[in-house]
Amino acid sequence: MRRLSIAALVLAASLGGCQKGSTVSWTPIGRPAPDDATPAGIAYLCEGRKEVAVVYAKNRASVTLDNKTWRTEYQATGDGFRYVDASVEWSGRDDLAVLRQNGNAKPLAFNCRPTRRTT
Repeated sequence: MRRLSIAALVLAASLGGCQKGSTVSWTPIGRPAPDDATPAGIAYLCEGRKEVAVVYAKNRASVTLDNKTWRTEYQATGDGFRYVDASVEWSGRDDLAVLRQNGNAKPLAFNCRPTRRTT
């Protein structure tokens, strides 16, 4: 118990030196326009540390999760984006997305945020 207390004090002391009010620089990763013909790949990190890789090009998106890839097509929507095929939907708005099976409320991957460009 005493070792745990000492470790907690050392950790608290080291964190106490952190600068308050510091900001982290973050650059958003935007999706390309749906009709952009140039392929653009983006990796998304989702809840549960799942990674979804998406390549957008000319009104289509290839969406990959756990070594399974779906070829989806863009569907116009009022806000955000939506790409669908016969079995899945990749949709969202701003920098938040979800991959779900059609006809199933439970998502395959959710709270997905872009982390890096892949192409």
